Amino acid sequence: MEIPNVKRQFPKVSELAPLLKFTGPTLHRKERRLASALTIWDLREIAKKRTPQGPFDYTDGSAESEVTLERARQAFLDLEFRPNILKDVSTLDTSCEVLGKKFALPVGIAPTGFTRMMHTEGERAGARAAAKYGIPFTLSTLGTTTVEDVVAAAPAGTNWFQLYMWKDRDRSMELVRRAEAAGVDHLLLTVDVPVAGARLRDVRNGLTIPPRLTGKTLADAIPKPEWWINFLTTPGISFASMSNWNGTVAELLDFMFDPSMTFEDLKWIRKQWKGKLTVKGIQTLDDAKNAAKAGADAILLSNHGGRQLDRAPVPLHLLVDVKRELKGDAEIHLDTGIMHGADILAAIALGADFTYIGRAYLYGLMAGGQQGVERALEILKTQIIRNMKLLGVNSLEELESRHVRILQTHQGLGRLPQ
Repeated sequence: MEIPNVKRQFPKVSELAPLLKFTGPTLHRKERRLASALTIWDLREIAKKRTPQGPFDYTDGSAESEVTLERARQAFLDLEFRPNILKDVSTLDTSCEVLGKKFALPVGIAPTGFTRMMHTEGERAGARAAAKYGIPFTLSTLGTTTVEDVVAAAPAGTNWFQLYMWKDRDRSMELVRRAEAAGVDHLLLTVDVPVAGARLRDVRNGLTIPPRLTGKTLADAIPKPEWWINFLTTPGISFASMSNWNGTVAELLDFMFDPSMTFEDLKWIRKQWKGKLTVKGIQTLDDAKNAAKAGADAILLSNHGGRQLDRAPVPLHLLVDVKRELKGDAEIHLDTGIMHGADILAAIALGADFTYIGRAYLYGLMAGGQQGVERALEILKTQIIRNMKLLGVNSLEELESRHVRILQTHQGLGRLPQ
């Protein structure tokens, strides 16, 4: 007779007791919902269920074929990390110094327009969450909260301001003076919007600012009551920097923005603004060098989240060459496509001094207001810490290009610079 591998017995109560550990119910539905999100993609799914199609698609979409955003995200996936083993990583420093200031993480919140359309807490939620996590928040010219109110909402935080140069230069500089008076010492000048990109989702949705109550939007509202209750019972969505607008987003951008802006205008702004200046929207090596020569303290490699020129360059593809050619003349920052803490580490390893998130923060905002933004930042922070330890580095300064191997990209998208 074959002897069994295990001997059966009746379970003993004394042995069962330690196994019977039940987690008490979380009564707060928002906390339970956000706690279930383990990735930024999880937050996106929650946001999609809770936000009307127009505002969600405005955040989620990009220009025309939307391949630019897809390529930017794919570029991060087409990287292989090369870890060092048997390193003491019991202590870790995730901080970095950017433009003379120290931050807890190498990522900031990028400027996003119409933010209260995504969630009624809007820019205040982003600024307060950023302050809590020790990172900067950037207010857009097309923000729906004034620069004064953002600073008041997060007085202990670092609040920056992003400028679009309008056809009306006096009004543009009036915004700059207001930001300076409010205590802002860093200006991000966006230079890649001579005309609005073709954001086809917005056109198909008939998106206006603020959203209009039509038959379609009312039907869409039924499964998203919280958004509509907030929309109807809080102050109306309006622009902090201009009078309200009754047309589409594309019509607004074409009406406002100056297609005649040149590097001479950049030099003029540099003379007007005494604080730190970042030029946002750099997409070629030559423009990076010219922006640095014009006095930029930092250049932000960005294709506007894929929302402007379709099939625009992928910022990560530019990073190695720009780092080599600039030779420290200006800091190099990067955005577009970042959805994971590992993306941030890869950018730093390949030469970026700093990174920004836009959609990743907005997915959190739509999922749960300020708590949702905090959840997004906590997810990224956790991913950064875990991956630094797995890579065998104790600080961001230890990250080097040797920690990242660039693989053959997928879907015929070419190769990243070696």
